[in-house]
Amino acid sequence: MGSVVDDAASVEFHAFFEQHYAELSRLAHLLTGEADAADDLAADALLALWHRWDRVRAADHPVAYARGVVANLARTRIRSAVRERRRIALFWSHRAEKTENPDVSGVVDVQSALRRLPFRKRACVVLRHAFDLSEKDTALALGVSVGTVKSQTSKGMAELQRLLGAQGIPQRVHAAMARGGGSGGRNR
Repeated sequence: MGSVVDDAASVEFHAFFEQHYAELSRLAHLLTGEADAADDLAADALLALWHRWDRVRAADHPVAYARGVVANLARTRIRSAVRERRRIALFWSHRAEKTENPDVSGVVDVQSALRRLPFRKRACVVLRHAFDLSEKDTALALGVSVGTVKSQTSKGMAELQRLLGAQGIPQRVHAAMARGGGSGGRNR
């Protein structure tokens, strides 16, 4: 089974875990402001420490190393949350609050055609034409390059034109989304 060295390392890590888990969780909570995420971050940090336990236990200050891992994980989580909030803000900032007399059949046709597009093409078309985002803002919202936005929007619009068989597709997409079709069926 395990060697004496492995067993000793396991016992030593278990003691480290028991002694420092609560402190690392508190640190994560204070850094992120999220009580629910704190335990996960502390556990993720300790898992990372276990994978490098030979180096960690040989360090002058293993607890300081552990705190650094928690801080880095918290920073990554915060950055991710900020990026997500920016994407959501970009998406919803151009949303019309209410539209009178929607063209229900037009909305249904456009939504049906949009659902047939692969996600990235659909997202590019909707953000560019329904929400009037620039190519740069669309790229930021989707986490892709501006070139990808240009390509996917062009291909998506061509596919919509083929599916809907009409000219004026950008205006129809914009009108359909502004008339209640942009929020999964909810009218705003």
